Amino acid sequence: MLHAIVFVCALLLVGVWLRQQVAWFRLGLIPASLIAGFLGLAVIQWFHWSERDTMQPIVSALGPWPSTLIAVVFAAMLLGKSRQDPSSTNRHLVRDVMQQGLMVWIIVLGQTVVGLWVTWLWIGPQFDLPSSAGMLIETGFAGGHGTAAAMGDVFKHASIGWDEGLDLGVMMATGGLVYGLVSGIIWIQLAVRLGWIQVESSAEISPKDASQTADASDEPHVETNPQPASIGRARIDGSVIDPLLLQIIWLALAMGIGIAMQSGVGWAAEAFGTDSVAQSAEPTTAELSGPADAGESQLRSRLTLASIVGSFPLFIYTLFGGLIVRILLRAIGQVRLIDETTIHRISGTSMDLLVVAAVATLNLAAVASLWMPLVILFVAGSIWSTFCLLFLSRKILPAEKWFPLGLINFGMSTGTTATGFVLLRVVDPDLKSGAAEDYALAAPLSAPFVGGGMITVAMPLVVLSRISVVWPALLLATLLVVLIVLGIRSRRSC
Repeated sequence: MLHAIVFVCALLLVGVWLRQQVAWFRLGLIPASLIAGFLGLAVIQWFHWSERDTMQPIVSALGPWPSTLIAVVFAAMLLGKSRQDPSSTNRHLVRDVMQQGLMVWIIVLGQTVVGLWVTWLWIGPQFDLPSSAGMLIETGFAGGHGTAAAMGDVFKHASIGWDEGLDLGVMMATGGLVYGLVSGIIWIQLAVRLGWIQVESSAEISPKDASQTADASDEPHVETNPQPASIGRARIDGSVIDPLLLQIIWLALAMGIGIAMQSGVGWAAEAFGTDSVAQSAEPTTAELSGPADAGESQLRSRLTLASIVGSFPLFIYTLFGGLIVRILLRAIGQVRLIDETTIHRISGTSMDLLVVAAVATLNLAAVASLWMPLVILFVAGSIWSTFCLLFLSRKILPAEKWFPLGLINFGMSTGTTATGFVLLRVVDPDLKSGAAEDYALAAPLSAPFVGGGMITVAMPLVVLSRISVVWPALLLATLLVVLIVLGIRSRRSC
């Protein structure tokens, strides 16, 4: 772990230097953390292709960072939410969350529809692929590498018999991650030029201004910011405990409450008979003999309430953990001990580290099999995800934050939530738009079902392996159109 921390810090220092020296990086509004991430990716891949294992311990240590750091960011959101922040009393919170939940369904369902139609009309008959190949876009893009591994067992089921599905799913997930990051930066530049968003550049000191800054440093300084400028300032006496450490403790408590909530809900779901579906489908001895059981096991495991609840990511629980800590401190009259400025700075630090870890540990080892149909599906999925970001998001998501929220969805729909937050970091570094909160609160509306949930697993086993791809392609396309119309009308009525 220590080597990973040193590695990331070194990358960030180089990233900051390059951000200052390369004009293109400044004009492109590319944060130093993103530059550092790609530098780390280059270093790791160089050692990999040189067949050296020097970086493997660092890669293994960095692997869990994105999911953990996202939980920290969400724990800080409501913990550090000032009572004067207008978004904390947003009357339209429920509306915004419902619109976000609907948008995720449209994105992921659309990936399935596009995949099924491409398989039906083109790659299925031309390359002799099963109908389940149409699920590859959702498997790799919205699902990611974890879903690709799980769907590998499903594709190997005796009713499908497609062993290459695992390799193609992993390949699709890898390509989606790279596409999401690279194209996301391009779409951000487009949004700035079209006036969809305004990105504030940080105050950077150029060499020209260095002497002027030095001269001006002798002038008296007038404090105009009502918030404390220093980390942890004016919250507690340093002789009692370090002010910064106190804010870390509040965050740790929020994280602990979130972890306890996740464990408690999962335990309760298992304890009160929620596995009855799985028990009723207990496999026989004959079913335990091969790939068939592995695929059915993936389906059974997602049909339990315990699995549904357990599929909620940790960051949802830590979001409420931060709120609980703030409520408890307010109840005992000690809410003043929370330094919102410090909490937001810790959150920003977590975001920078998340970006470096998520980008540097991208898996670029792709298996070159059936590359032509994979490329066709990849292009189709990329076009759909981009269409959702640039067009549908403007029509369906809340007007005041559609692009930041659309960026998180774009990252999610091309690989991982971490990718979405890498992009969000560029346009909303302090998470002031409220997009992150909406995304977290809406996650339970879709996470258990699509993008690696029970419907994703059930489609190949229950539907595509039993009937022609024509009917699910037509039915789901109709449902997709209905959802899009519903989303557009609901936005117009607001």
